[in-house]
Amino acid sequence: MISITEKTLQDLQFPTVLETISTICNTDIGKQKALEITPFKDKETLMQALMQTSEYVSSFQNNNAIPNHGFDAITHEIRFLAIEDSFLEVGSFRKIATISSTSNFLLNFLKKFEDYYPNLNARALEVEFTKEIITMVDEVVDKYGEIKDNASPDLLNIRRNMNTVRGKVNQSFGTALTQYNALGYLDDIKESFVQNRRVLAVLAMYRRKVKGSILGSSKTGSIAYIEPEATLQYSRELSNLEYEEKEEINRILKQLSNYIRPFLPLLIKYQDFLSDVDVIGAKAKYANKINGILPTITENRRLYFRDAYHPVLYLNNKQKNEITHPQTIELSQESRIIVISGPNAGGKTISLKTVGLLQLMLQSGMLIPVHERSETFLFDRILTDIGDNQSIENHLSTYSYRLKNMNYFLKKCNKKTMFLIDEFGTGSDPELGGALAEIFLEEFYHREAFGIITTHYSNLKILANELPYATNANMLFDEKTLEPLYKLVLGQAGSSFTFEVALKNGIPFSLINRAKKKIEVGKVRFDKTIATLQKERSKMEKTSQTLKEEEKKAREEGKKMETINVKIKQKLESYQELYDSNQKTIYIGQKIEDIAEKYFNNKSKKDLLGEFLKIIEIENSKRKKATPKETKALIEQKKVVVEEVTLQVEEIRKEKKEKKLKVVVEKPKPILKVGDRVRMSDGKAVGSIDKIEKNKAVVNYGVFTSKVSLESLEFVEAGKK
Repeated sequence: MISITEKTLQDLQFPTVLETISTICNTDIGKQKALEITPFKDKETLMQALMQTSEYVSSFQNNNAIPNHGFDAITHEIRFLAIEDSFLEVGSFRKIATISSTSNFLLNFLKKFEDYYPNLNARALEVEFTKEIITMVDEVVDKYGEIKDNASPDLLNIRRNMNTVRGKVNQSFGTALTQYNALGYLDDIKESFVQNRRVLAVLAMYRRKVKGSILGSSKTGSIAYIEPEATLQYSRELSNLEYEEKEEINRILKQLSNYIRPFLPLLIKYQDFLSDVDVIGAKAKYANKINGILPTITENRRLYFRDAYHPVLYLNNKQKNEITHPQTIELSQESRIIVISGPNAGGKTISLKTVGLLQLMLQSGMLIPVHERSETFLFDRILTDIGDNQSIENHLSTYSYRLKNMNYFLKKCNKKTMFLIDEFGTGSDPELGGALAEIFLEEFYHREAFGIITTHYSNLKILANELPYATNANMLFDEKTLEPLYKLVLGQAGSSFTFEVALKNGIPFSLINRAKKKIEVGKVRFDKTIATLQKERSKMEKTSQTLKEEEKKAREEGKKMETINVKIKQKLESYQELYDSNQKTIYIGQKIEDIAEKYFNNKSKKDLLGEFLKIIEIENSKRKKATPKETKALIEQKKVVVEEVTLQVEEIRKEKKEKKLKVVVEKPKPILKVGDRVRMSDGKAVGSIDKIEKNKAVVNYGVFTSKVSLESLEFVEAGKK
């Protein structure tokens, strides 16, 4: 599907992205595969790769995380198994069993959670599930990578005999050690090991008195290392058994190698499968870092990257805690070519590279940092001409190289091509180079190619304005400071701010005026008009941003008010229900009071029961039979309302009490004495004081007397009630 040159990959910093993904991989094979990622040739394989990465990203959020798929490479083992009659070392079989076990576990997992990972499972279905390899290895090799004793009957007998002989060696050596140590023939260290054999450390002067085989001596020659004669016979027997063990192990390993050899293609698939998953996992982790998503892939000729970030720049700025400005770029059949103009260091090249790199990443199976409503279609070619391309080897100047590149563009450019050209037309005489660049642009336009170019040439800006399906664009600058705002705006050409930038950098105004006189008046006016328009656009952009923020705030306030209104309505409804309930209770209470009074007068139980039943029937006729769930909800609701009302009543009482206390503080109480008319501070009945004892007074209310605290009484003036 797509044809990309090495130069285009370098121009768009694609290798930098691959290096980052490579470092995230867990295995050496995965790291190498990541560095070899290239754009896919057909759409079906590409879409599968994109969906696999997207599914892996989703595993970071769900509860069914993809299990560990790391492994030790078995490349060496695969190479050896391919050689007839060769056999592997015991450690290699443990690696083979581990990679088989890891693959089987992952195959089972993806099959079990196929609903979550359909595309990853589709890749897993290409690999056979079998436990035969693991079973064969486990029968021979233990978990520590050693040959098991029962790997064969012969090996079991040999090792039993070895253990018996070792026991005899140790026993005979111990006897000799005790004997010669008692005679004083041994050095202080008594014993040692030489050639993996246990020996006596005999003093040199006694070496002839000790029977056995001399296997060596110390550096100074003061000690001779002798294997006792009694031990020597058993040591030889042990050596023979060790040789037999080695031969039997080699036979077992050859046999196991022959058993495993038919599974060689499957082992290659296992390693390939796990390394592929490793790369997919690395791409998913990279996507997580850059907030990458899968935009819509459409058949329509439209590229729309909303809020797109350059991933390399984004990660670099993230490390420095700096802001990366997103760009929104759209190319369609009605707007195929964008001509970006404006002063240098404003972000023109980054905007151009962002589109190219993101498209390249997407067509290589990677998720890209754009808004979820973004979309694009797939190109057959991406052509780039970015940066200074002098070729010393071929003796080409920058302009010669660019012309050669343009010739290549003309050969390959068609409606399925995207071209990206930085500083279009530079490197030659502005008049002549600009004219040739204009012809190239017209040619690309007529071939219906999609493209973005950056330029300072006025004739290209005018041409983009004249061509129906091309458009101008510029990078916004602050109209006062001429600092870049790093925001691309479509629909208007940008001024290079040549004279403004020169003035800002300290070039004398007189020299700038002289420079203006050297060029055509029309060009100065044209550039000045563009500069003015650009400044106005910047102002409008700021105003628009301010209005958007204000609108957002107003919307948030509106939502808050709506929420408050809903809560108030709910509370009012609850209070109304409580009020109705209380009124009903009062009404029924009144009825019961009337019935009680009648019963008090006539003592008729029959009338009493009749009246009660009548009230109950009337009330029941009003009721609807609620479900247990509704009843429970109603009880809970009433509880909440009662609690709220109780709290509010408490607050009101508290406020009244505070007010009363305040009045008391402000207006001191008169000193009470016998005979004064008084009443309780929270009551209405008026009485007179008959007696005062300490802090208490006996108050006569006429019908009865009461002993109360003086503090709870208040003075009543004559004539008042």
